[in-house]
Amino acid sequence: MTSTPLRLAVIIGSVREGRFGPVVANWYAEQARKHGTFEIDLIDLADYPLPHALPAVSPLMEPNPVRPAGTEELAERLAAADAMVIVTPDINRSYPASLKTAIDWHYTQWQHKAIGFVGYSGNSGGLLAIEHLRQVFNELHAHTVREYVSFPRFYLHFAPDGSLLDPAGFEQAADEMLDRMHWWASALAAARTLPVSA
Repeated sequence: MTSTPLRLAVIIGSVREGRFGPVVANWYAEQARKHGTFEIDLIDLADYPLPHALPAVSPLMEPNPVRPAGTEELAERLAAADAMVIVTPDINRSYPASLKTAIDWHYTQWQHKAIGFVGYSGNSGGLLAIEHLRQVFNELHAHTVREYVSFPRFYLHFAPDGSLLDPAGFEQAADEMLDRMHWWASALAAARTLPVSA
Protein backbone atom coordinates (compact mmCIF):
# COMPACT_ATOMS: atom_id res chain seq x y z
CA MET A 1 0.00 0.00 0.00
CA THR A 2 1.35 3.41 -0.94
CA SER A 3 1.47 6.23 1.63
CA THR A 4 0.15 8.83 -0.81
CA PRO A 5 -3.18 8.65 -2.66
CA LEU A 6 -3.10 6.74 -5.91
CA ARG A 7 -3.90 8.73 -9.04
CA LEU A 8 -6.41 7.43 -11.57
CA ALA A 9 -6.45 8.92 -15.07
CA VAL A 10 -9.83 8.62 -16.80
CA ILE A 11 -9.07 9.02 -20.52
CA ILE A 12 -11.65 10.05 -23.14
CA GLY A 13 -10.50 8.09 -26.19
CA SER A 14 -12.74 9.48 -28.94
CA VAL A 15 -12.17 12.92 -30.45
CA ARG A 16 -14.75 12.80 -33.24
CA GLU A 17 -17.38 15.50 -33.67
CA GLY A 18 -20.58 14.79 -31.75
CA ARG A 19 -18.89 12.16 -29.55
CA PHE A 20 -20.63 10.80 -26.47
CA GLY A 21 -17.40 9.94 -24.66
CA PRO A 22 -17.33 12.96 -22.32
CA VAL A 23 -20.76 12.04 -20.92
CA VAL A 24 -19.63 8.48 -20.14
CA ALA A 25 -16.26 9.63 -18.80
CA ASN A 26 -17.78 12.25 -16.50
CA TRP A 27 -20.17 9.64 -15.10
CA TYR A 28 -17.32 7.21 -14.45
CA ALA A 29 -15.08 9.89 -12.93
CA GLU A 30 -17.88 10.72 -10.50
CA GLN A 31 -18.20 7.04 -9.53
CA ALA A 32 -14.45 6.96 -8.92
CA ARG A 33 -14.65 10.06 -6.72
CA LYS A 34 -17.42 8.42 -4.69
CA HIS A 35 -15.30 5.28 -4.36
CA GLY A 36 -12.80 7.45 -2.51
CA THR A 37 -9.59 5.50 -3.14
CA PHE A 38 -8.08 7.55 -5.98
CA GLU A 39 -7.27 11.09 -6.95
CA ILE A 40 -9.00 11.58 -10.31
CA ASP A 41 -7.47 13.18 -13.40
CA LEU A 42 -9.93 13.41 -16.31
CA ILE A 43 -7.96 13.54 -19.57
CA ASP A 44 -9.57 14.44 -22.91
CA LEU A 45 -7.43 13.42 -25.88
CA ALA A 46 -9.15 16.13 -27.92
CA ASP A 47 -7.10 18.64 -25.91
CA TYR A 48 -3.82 17.12 -27.16
CA PRO A 49 -3.84 16.67 -30.95
CA LEU A 50 -1.01 14.30 -31.81
CA PRO A 51 -0.01 13.55 -35.41
CA HIS A 52 -0.75 10.04 -36.61
CA ALA A 53 2.69 9.87 -38.24
CA LEU A 54 5.22 8.77 -35.63
CA PRO A 55 8.89 9.86 -35.62
CA ALA A 56 11.43 7.72 -37.41
CA VAL A 57 12.45 4.66 -35.41
CA SER A 58 16.06 4.78 -34.27
CA PRO A 59 18.22 1.68 -33.82
CA LEU A 60 18.02 2.32 -30.07
CA MET A 61 14.18 2.35 -30.08
CA GLU A 62 13.91 5.61 -28.14
CA PRO A 63 10.90 5.10 -25.82
CA ASN A 64 10.31 8.81 -25.18
CA PRO A 65 10.28 10.68 -28.50
CA VAL A 66 10.27 14.46 -28.77
CA ARG A 67 6.58 15.27 -28.90
CA PRO A 68 4.86 18.12 -30.74
CA ALA A 69 4.61 21.43 -28.90
CA GLY A 70 1.58 21.56 -26.64
CA THR A 71 1.41 17.82 -25.98
CA GLU A 72 4.15 17.48 -23.35
CA GLU A 73 1.51 17.93 -20.63
CA LEU A 74 -0.28 14.77 -21.77
CA ALA A 75 2.89 12.73 -21.29
CA GLU A 76 3.35 14.24 -17.83
CA ARG A 77 -0.23 13.48 -16.78
CA LEU A 78 0.00 9.89 -18.02
CA ALA A 79 3.33 9.42 -16.26
CA ALA A 80 1.86 10.72 -12.98
CA ALA A 81 -1.03 8.24 -13.05
CA ASP A 82 -0.88 4.99 -11.10
CA ALA A 83 -3.78 3.56 -13.07
CA MET A 84 -5.78 4.44 -16.16
CA VAL A 85 -9.34 3.87 -17.27
CA ILE A 86 -9.88 4.09 -21.02
CA VAL A 87 -13.34 5.28 -22.10
CA THR A 88 -13.87 4.07 -25.65
CA PRO A 89 -16.56 3.44 -28.25
CA ASP A 90 -16.49 0.73 -30.89
CA ILE A 91 -15.66 2.15 -34.31
CA ASN A 92 -15.75 -0.45 -37.10
CA ARG A 93 -15.30 -3.25 -34.54
CA SER A 94 -12.27 -1.63 -32.88
CA TYR A 95 -11.19 1.48 -30.96
CA PRO A 96 -10.63 5.04 -32.27
CA ALA A 97 -7.51 5.99 -34.21
CA SER A 98 -7.01 8.91 -31.81
CA LEU A 99 -6.57 6.44 -28.96
CA LYS A 100 -4.05 4.30 -30.86
CA THR A 101 -2.10 7.44 -31.73
CA ALA A 102 -1.95 8.49 -28.07
CA ILE A 103 -0.86 5.00 -27.05
CA ASP A 104 1.87 4.83 -29.70
CA TRP A 105 3.30 8.29 -28.90
CA HIS A 106 3.89 7.08 -25.32
CA TYR A 107 5.60 4.00 -23.97
CA THR A 108 6.99 4.19 -20.46
CA GLN A 109 3.88 6.06 -19.28
CA TRP A 110 1.78 2.87 -19.49
CA GLN A 111 4.33 0.41 -18.13
CA HIS A 112 3.58 -1.55 -14.96
CA LYS A 113 0.28 0.19 -14.36
CA ALA A 114 -3.30 -1.04 -13.98
CA ILE A 115 -5.58 -0.39 -16.95
CA GLY A 116 -9.38 -0.61 -16.93
CA PHE A 117 -12.01 -0.03 -19.58
CA VAL A 118 -15.41 1.59 -19.95
CA GLY A 119 -16.99 0.84 -23.32
CA TYR A 120 -20.03 2.21 -25.09
CA SER A 121 -21.56 1.65 -28.53
CA GLY A 122 -24.61 0.20 -30.26
CA ASN A 123 -24.96 -3.54 -29.78
CA SER A 124 -21.56 -4.53 -28.39
CA GLY A 125 -21.21 -1.87 -25.70
CA GLY A 126 -17.59 -1.27 -26.64
CA LEU A 127 -16.49 -4.85 -25.93
CA LEU A 128 -14.88 -5.30 -29.35
CA ALA A 129 -12.72 -2.23 -28.76
CA ILE A 130 -11.86 -3.40 -25.25
CA GLU A 131 -10.65 -6.80 -26.46
CA HIS A 132 -8.33 -5.17 -29.00
CA LEU A 133 -6.99 -2.80 -26.37
CA ARG A 134 -6.17 -5.65 -23.99
CA GLN A 135 -3.74 -7.02 -26.59
CA VAL A 136 -2.12 -3.63 -27.12
CA PHE A 137 -1.59 -2.88 -23.44
CA ASN A 138 -0.19 -6.35 -22.83
CA GLU A 139 2.58 -5.46 -25.29
CA LEU A 140 3.29 -2.31 -23.24
CA HIS A 141 3.82 -4.24 -19.99
CA ALA A 142 0.61 -2.89 -18.46
CA HIS A 143 -1.92 -5.00 -16.54
CA THR A 144 -5.52 -4.88 -17.74
CA VAL A 145 -8.09 -5.81 -15.13
CA ARG A 146 -10.77 -8.33 -15.98
CA GLU A 147 -13.68 -6.20 -14.73
CA TYR A 148 -15.13 -3.52 -17.01
CA VAL A 149 -18.21 -1.34 -17.53
CA SER A 150 -20.13 -1.65 -20.78
CA PHE A 151 -22.98 0.46 -22.17
CA PRO A 152 -24.69 -1.28 -25.11
CA ARG A 153 -27.15 1.11 -26.79
CA PHE A 154 -25.68 3.85 -24.61
CA TYR A 155 -28.22 6.39 -25.87
CA LEU A 156 -30.97 4.54 -24.00
CA HIS A 157 -29.22 4.68 -20.62
CA PHE A 158 -28.39 8.36 -20.11
CA ALA A 159 -30.68 11.29 -19.39
CA PRO A 160 -30.05 14.65 -21.10
CA ASP A 161 -28.20 15.88 -17.99
CA GLY A 162 -25.70 13.01 -18.21
CA SER A 163 -27.13 10.98 -15.33
CA LEU A 164 -28.07 7.33 -15.68
CA LEU A 165 -31.75 6.46 -15.92
CA ASP A 166 -31.26 3.11 -14.13
CA PRO A 167 -27.85 3.28 -12.44
CA ALA A 168 -27.85 0.27 -10.08
CA GLY A 169 -26.18 -2.38 -12.24
CA PHE A 170 -23.74 0.05 -13.83
CA GLU A 171 -22.71 1.53 -10.48
CA GLN A 172 -22.10 -1.97 -9.12
CA ALA A 173 -19.91 -2.80 -12.12
CA ALA A 174 -17.99 0.45 -11.65
CA ASP A 175 -17.41 -0.25 -7.94
CA GLU A 176 -16.21 -3.79 -8.63
CA MET A 177 -13.81 -2.52 -11.26
CA LEU A 178 -12.53 0.24 -8.96
CA ASP A 179 -11.94 -2.28 -6.16
CA ARG A 180 -9.86 -4.41 -8.50
CA MET A 181 -8.10 -1.39 -10.00
CA HIS A 182 -7.09 -0.16 -6.56
CA TRP A 183 -5.65 -3.53 -5.56
CA TRP A 184 -3.57 -3.78 -8.72
CA ALA A 185 -2.58 -0.11 -8.70
CA SER A 186 -1.33 -0.47 -5.11
CA ALA A 187 0.62 -3.63 -5.89
CA LEU A 188 2.14 -2.22 -9.06
CA ALA A 189 3.05 1.10 -7.42
CA ALA A 190 5.10 -0.87 -4.90
CA ALA A 191 6.57 -3.09 -7.63
CA ARG A 192 7.69 -0.08 -9.69
CA THR A 193 10.18 0.76 -6.96
CA LEU A 194 12.02 -2.53 -7.63
CA PRO A 195 14.64 -2.99 -10.36
CA VAL A 196 13.36 -4.55 -13.58
CA SER A 197 14.96 -7.92 -14.29
CA ALA A 198 16.65 -8.41 -17.65
